[in-house]
Amino acid sequence: MTDLLNTEPGVAHLTVAKGIGRHPSGDVIEAVVAREVAEDILIRLAQRGVQRRGEVSLQPIHTMLSDTAEAAERAAPGDSSDAIIWDDLISTTGEESQLSPVFLAFLTIACLLAAVGVITDSAITLVGAMVVSPDFGPLAALAVAIVGGRRDLAARAGLALGVGFPLAMLVTAALTLLARIGGLFEPGELSHLQQVSFIYQVGPFSVIVALLAGAAGMIALTSEKPGALIGVFISVTTVPAAGFAVLAAVAGDWLRCGEAALQLLINLAGVTLAGALTLLMRRRHIIPGTGAAPAGASHG
Repeated sequence: MTDLLNTEPGVAHLTVAKGIGRHPSGDVIEAVVAREVAEDILIRLAQRGVQRRGEVSLQPIHTMLSDTAEAAERAAPGDSSDAIIWDDLISTTGEESQLSPVFLAFLTIACLLAAVGVITDSAITLVGAMVVSPDFGPLAALAVAIVGGRRDLAARAGLALGVGFPLAMLVTAALTLLARIGGLFEPGELSHLQQVSFIYQVGPFSVIVALLAGAAGMIALTSEKPGALIGVFISVTTVPAAGFAVLAAVAGDWLRCGEAALQLLINLAGVTLAGALTLLMRRRHIIPGTGAAPAGASHG
């Protein structure tokens, strides 16, 4: 393993602690790895069976003052912004798509916020619902599963979406009925909306926005630009469409309910499709012999 890291120009600060490992016994090796070559090194380590005898882990380095590390990064072929670590991407999207009480809580709160935004005709409240919603995680996981052929990841993401949205919508429907009984919601209010009518108005731009958002989200996810994901959350009307569909159903406005449900499906499909296509294109542009992912420390 040390010979592999020694000959790699994108590696610096290689440290070997012989015999320090106890369970299992062995050496502990640490190195700073340029993200441009991280994927290639992981593949070669896996081919040597390191993960069967021990472990390989990655730790992102956010700040490092080192001329040696900078020289190693310059020597690595390719550009760090184009790098993708496949195992890291699978791990990230897999965690974000896990069906859990926290995921369900965020999705339900987002759906409730969307319903309040519709009732009050408040675009600002809808933006808050979009930001709170955790649904991009499962959508990104579906895109990764499509490209990587990971049925387990696809099943996990499908379960999160298939259970999460219906449950969030049922809770929203129950509370909407209580609001109607309490006089906080009048069905006729849906016909006088101005600020939030875009939620159920399906058209060509619905598809365009979903595709652009999916592409931007995957680029942000694979290039470690999490700040850009906020823009994706705000641009996609998944949760607002779900909340509106519930309100329309409670009000007996089945036409708008159907339109909002269609808007939801278009956004879910569009984000997933664009994410998968973007990931495919980014993988094709990886320079042979290099990989893609964040610079970090490799342990084995």
